[in-house]
Amino acid sequence: MGHVTAAVELPTTAVVVRLNDVTVRRGDSTLLRDVSWTVRADERWVVLGANGAGKTTLLQVAGGTIRPDRGHVDLLGESLDEADLDDLLPRVGFASAALADRLPADERVLDVVLTASYATVRRAAERYDSVDEVRARTLLAQVGCRELVERRFGTVSEGERKRVQLARALMTDPEILLLDEPAAGLDLGGREALLRTMSRLAADDTAPALVLVSHHVEEVPAGFTHVLMLREGEIAAAGPLSEVMRSANLSACFGLPLRMYRHGERYTARAALVRLP
Repeated sequence: MGHVTAAVELPTTAVVVRLNDVTVRRGDSTLLRDVSWTVRADERWVVLGANGAGKTTLLQVAGGTIRPDRGHVDLLGESLDEADLDDLLPRVGFASAALADRLPADERVLDVVLTASYATVRRAAERYDSVDEVRARTLLAQVGCRELVERRFGTVSEGERKRVQLARALMTDPEILLLDEPAAGLDLGGREALLRTMSRLAADDTAPALVLVSHHVEEVPAGFTHVLMLREGEIAAAGPLSEVMRSANLSACFGLPLRMYRHGERYTARAALVRLP
């Protein structure tokens, strides 16, 4: 019997993640410092920052997979200090390169998606209902992978793998979806195909809250609503995209004079020309 968890119907303005003064340390390094951040059910966030800025750590804290050294985290209305994580974590969808590396190359694409229902990476003795298989097939179709259902995961392209991982992350009908650099390693065509899929998801009123981590403003999908910029574990800027996506904020985030350009709902950035003495 399948193990798909039905999502709790949340008001669109409900808070799904709240971090209050969160600090995370590893040895002598501080990965996050005094971070406060709130994500609501109808929001679509992109987290931008350089390598080592703390983006992945922020995602792990928000998803309940690591605990902060200081501060407080509420996830889906529950304090992580008191929550039963076995019940809570299936309500969080997650996709990352680290997880992708654990997915068996010889597994059918359909089974890669199905096994998310049991939080496993390989199909074994567990049983799935027909409704589970229908959902997995439907999700694969929604991300443009209908024809890949019977293929082995190791035989599909990198762009197709990213979209299969997105379908897998949606399998348990999560209330928040956390995506760690989903476009990393893709060529231009693969990136744009993935971003179109993300834009369709962002426009869906029934979709979960979305948080996407990236190094590049070119990877911000159309339809995303908010941005958080991290620099060395601290928030450099955060808020609605229309207010925060500015050259000055981006320059402060990356520690380099940058000029940002808007093209409809998409962005590009270049180093600002500095006149030499």
